[in-house]
Amino acid sequence: MAGIISSEGRKNIMKSIKSESKLENKISKLLWHKGYRYRKNVKNLVGKPDIAIKKYKIVIFIDSCFWHHCPDHGHFPRTNEEFWRKKLTRNMERDIEVNNYYNKNGWNILRIWEHETKNLEQVIGKIVNFIEEAKMK
Repeated sequence: MAGIISSEGRKNIMKSIKSESKLENKISKLLWHKGYRYRKNVKNLVGKPDIAIKKYKIVIFIDSCFWHHCPDHGHFPRTNEEFWRKKLTRNMERDIEVNNYYNKNGWNILRIWEHETKNLEQVIGKIVNFIEEAKMK
C-alpha cells in the first residue's frame, strides 16, 4: 500500500494539510456564539495556538491524537517507522517546550485532546471554565 503514491505525490498531500481542522473550527464557533472573543492560529505566539486571548494571557491547543501522540490513542505507523517515530517524538518534545514557555511566562495554557471532543458540550464547558478562571487571576 505504501508504494502506491510516489514520494512527490505524498509530499504534495502533506503540503495540502491545513493548519486549521474542522474540529478546531467547530469548537471556536461554539465559543464565539457564547460571547468569547479570541484569535485563531496566532502566528506571533509560540506554538501558534489554536485559540488565544492575549488580554488574559490564555492559549488553547486542540491536539490531534495522532500528530501529538496521545497516550491513549497515539501510535507509530508501521511503514517508514523510523521517520514517524522521529517526527512524532519531536512533536511531543515541542509540545513540552511550548508548555514550559507559557508556564514560565505566566500564561494560562489548556490542551484538549481530539478524543475529548467526542462530547463537545463537555469540552466547551471545560474551556469556558478555564477562560473564566484565567480572567479572575
